[in-house]
Amino acid sequence: MSQAYKNAGVDVEAGYKAVELMKEHVKRTNIPGVLSGIGGFGGLFEIGTGYKNPVLVSGTDGVGTKLKLAFIMDKHDTVGQDCVAMCVNDIACGGAKPLFFLDYIAVGKNVPERVADIVKGVADGCVQAGCALIGGETAEMPGFYDPEEYDLAGFSVGIVDKDDIIDGSKLETGDVIIGVKSSGVHSNGYSLVRKVFGIDDSQDCVKRMHTFSDELGMSVGEALLTPTKIYVKPLLSVIDQVDVRAVSHITGGGFIENIPRMLKEGTRAKIDKNSFEVLPIFKMIQKLGDVSERDMFNTYNMGVGLMFAVPKNQADKALEILRAAGETASVVGEIVAGEKGVDIC
Repeated sequence: MSQAYKNAGVDVEAGYKAVELMKEHVKRTNIPGVLSGIGGFGGLFEIGTGYKNPVLVSGTDGVGTKLKLAFIMDKHDTVGQDCVAMCVNDIACGGAKPLFFLDYIAVGKNVPERVADIVKGVADGCVQAGCALIGGETAEMPGFYDPEEYDLAGFSVGIVDKDDIIDGSKLETGDVIIGVKSSGVHSNGYSLVRKVFGIDDSQDCVKRMHTFSDELGMSVGEALLTPTKIYVKPLLSVIDQVDVRAVSHITGGGFIENIPRMLKEGTRAKIDKNSFEVLPIFKMIQKLGDVSERDMFNTYNMGVGLMFAVPKNQADKALEILRAAGETASVVGEIVAGEKGVDIC
């Protein structure tokens, strides 16, 4: 062990311990194709057979300022799922199956148990998505990050046959849009969330975040820290049985920015805002922050984290598959002719 390096603020021994603690979580994510464990210089994954013309689909993202809630609540075992979800849900929008995931954790001080908690959340997300956690990096950066804080980002790769890519090109007017319920705010718009709820490092804020809310059925902190739902398995199940023509993951930018991303030129989405439940946390944000309805729909998922378009005569089957998978879903709109965009009415 380098005593000089430790004196500079980097504890190599703590790094070794963190790796040992996370191994049990990483092991849970192993799937066919994994050729290496953690500890090597690169993660190895074999694609295998069964693809005519395989195309790799990649996605990368972080958790953003939602991490501030994890610090305040001193709860670190769910934000890893957020990180995975933001990557794999995007990948699945193209019809791809996520294969593997890598994480990057930057800390001010390496507390092995906390790092292991973060990786537990990552592993939970990978298990839900059916992909493997094949590597990552934990960087101790004293003087750059506060000792009690960290940042978290990730990267994932998936695969789809070229002929099966979903890109909206087969959309037709009259197709219906199905929305799948979200688990809450997911991992977007937390700069506004922090402003609305006055979230800072004060003890008063910590107390408020832990106080039970009858309106939410839990504390505000718990509601805001609820991890992002991973839609991969139910979505791929629908894709396997129904003609899914376009998919949108409702992330930062809400309905207004994300729905048009799944459309082709000459088509427009018409969304019925009364066709789904706006979750209580969004009503609270809008009321406390005096946020306009348009800004809410342009920032948050409002209770619908995933949307996809199918022919009208296949909507019932798609809903049946989703409900069998335990998802809450409904027809929330339709595809109409017009300039690419979305109308929420």
